[in-house]
Amino acid sequence: MSGAYGTQVLESVAVRRRRLREAWLFGAERAKNTLNEQTGKVLASVMIGALGCAGCAGVAYFKSAQAKETQQPTNGVTTGPVNPSPTK
Repeated sequence: MSGAYGTQVLESVAVRRRRLREAWLFGAERAKNTLNEQTGKVLASVMIGALGCAGCAGVAYFKSAQAKETQQPTNGVTTGPVNPSPTK
């Protein structure tokens, strides 16, 4: 019995929150406009996808930069001063 009452309370709270949210978003014309519940999920998915793409592009950029850095030949020969100081 208490489970049915708890479910009923949770559903009524969800309905109240939805009505308050729609009243805040749409004002007096909330009967004409309703917020599609899937819109938030779609926007969140698009943002997560964009972040994933940006992360992959960043990793690829840094890997290519490291590869270019390791491919450049470094000269192991060091040169001394042009006029060495006299030894006594």
